[in-house]
Amino acid sequence: MVGPGEVDDELQPEVVDESGKYGEVVKVIIYEFPQGVMEEEETVRIFVEFQRVESAIKALVDLNGRYFGGRTVRGAFYNLDKFRRLHLMDDI
Repeated sequence: MVGPGEVDDELQPEVVDESGKYGEVVKVIIYEFPQGVMEEEETVRIFVEFQRVESAIKALVDLNGRYFGGRTVRGAFYNLDKFRRLHLMDDI
């Protein structure tokens, strides 16, 4: 959704608002990798935890492949234990 250096204070509320269309959002974490660690298109990861798995499925189906700000959104499910331990750099 955004590239390196494009994360700002407005991004998280925007993600919560947009994700809320699919169901109750529990948590949003925006993680920006240190420079040079990942390819540019993977530098920023946005994690959204929903209250219900059905909401997550709807969001993934609708958002994966969608264009946002000139970038293609790539969605995937992430291991819940890793997410809760904030191990956010693992392969998706």
